[in-house]
Amino acid sequence: MCVATASKGVTRAPRHRILEAKAMRILVVDDNHELCDLVGRSLARDGHQVLFATSAGEAKLALERERVELLVLDLGLPDGSGLELCREVRGVDAKLLILVLTAQTAVASRVMSLNAGADDHLGKPFAVAELRARVRALGRRVPLSERGPLRLGHYEFDRVARRVTLRGEPAPITSREWAILDLLIDRRGQVVARDDLLRLLWQRVDDATRASLEVLMSRIRKKLGANIVRTVRGEGYILGDE
Repeated sequence: MCVATASKGVTRAPRHRILEAKAMRILVVDDNHELCDLVGRSLARDGHQVLFATSAGEAKLALERERVELLVLDLGLPDGSGLELCREVRGVDAKLLILVLTAQTAVASRVMSLNAGADDHLGKPFAVAELRARVRALGRRVPLSERGPLRLGHYEFDRVARRVTLRGEPAPITSREWAILDLLIDRRGQVVARDDLLRLLWQRVDDATRASLEVLMSRIRKKLGANIVRTVRGEGYILGDE
């Protein structure tokens, strides 16, 4: 395991940009040394301290010994499944932020990552600017364990259990539908652009993903009420009320 910090060999971003981000202690788990070097130097530009592990075993030791706030995790590890590691880590630490960084970009892979406890999923290859932006966004989030249930009308959204209940009874929400609701809850009171949702959920914007989003939105409204997710014409979606 090694540590990367901003150094003379790394060009620092302008001071005002560094102050925008919450500096965190980040553990990157990937056996690709070139990628680790790129990620480490890029995140160090925003003031983060970056640790590295090249296997699930090293990652577990690092998490036991070090204070880590964000885990950047590859799914294909030489000694085990990154998905299992994600699930195991989330089971014992609800506060740790987890960003899955992997070449597995299929919808099913992203859904599995979110269901295993990941907070975000970024496919390889990726743009460094997007990685830095996603890390900044995660740093602004309230820790999972501090997110109390959100109540809208007769519905309660439990973000720890990832479920919706109506007067105490579970609503039949699928994992993909929950992923949309979770993103809208994160930005409650704000309009979330349709293309932003598509990039976060599918990593691409095209006719197929637009159609899939419309289908999922329709299902959510049928299950939870027409006003739970409102469409702002020409802008996107906003979490409403029952």
